[in-house]
Amino acid sequence: MSLGEPSLAGIARLLAILAGCFFVGAVNPAALVARALGKDVRGSGSKNPGATNAGRVLGVRWGVVVLLLDVAKGFLPTVLLVRHVGPWVALAGSLFVVLGHMFSPYLRGRGGKGVATTLGALLALEPWVALGALVVFGIAYAVLRYVGLASAAVALGLVLTGVLAAFGAVTSIPRAMGWWLAIVGAIVLVRHRDNLRAWRRARSIANAG
Repeated sequence: MSLGEPSLAGIARLLAILAGCFFVGAVNPAALVARALGKDVRGSGSKNPGATNAGRVLGVRWGVVVLLLDVAKGFLPTVLLVRHVGPWVALAGSLFVVLGHMFSPYLRGRGGKGVATTLGALLALEPWVALGALVVFGIAYAVLRYVGLASAAVALGLVLTGVLAAFGAVTSIPRAMGWWLAIVGAIVLVRHRDNLRAWRRARSIANAG
């Protein structure tokens, strides 16, 4: 499939693809698995319908299941777009998958923080960047012992890498991909602002004591 030259039909196809990606991304595995188990991740733990809270509320095994589903949700639509439509549409479509995950209309605008879904999209777009993100997460978690902060560190790394690539300082990553990294990383980082505030409060209390 190719969108071809810009035309009304081509624009309509593009909008349909983006809308489809958004609504696929909006399907929330944490909420669905919790409902199947008779629980509600949106009313327990951190109340965030993501893999970390699913592990906290439903148990580690189910948290891993949700994590893998979130990664797959980012990977599968993106890899299909790369192979059958093209990289430019794949970049836009994967962004809408991540946005759908974060602002799900099925959950009245609520959603997860987008780390696992972003990782899935990265695996389809730039596997080496995805591997680097996993390494950053592992190091940050080993040092900080806090998933939210490790995720924020990954998001910040994506922003910095993306900006460098977008302005040609990292030649191994296409500039368009650089802008994608910067935009998605910034959105994920903003979604973790509550984690950062909680960490600062905890540090302030610890220092005061």
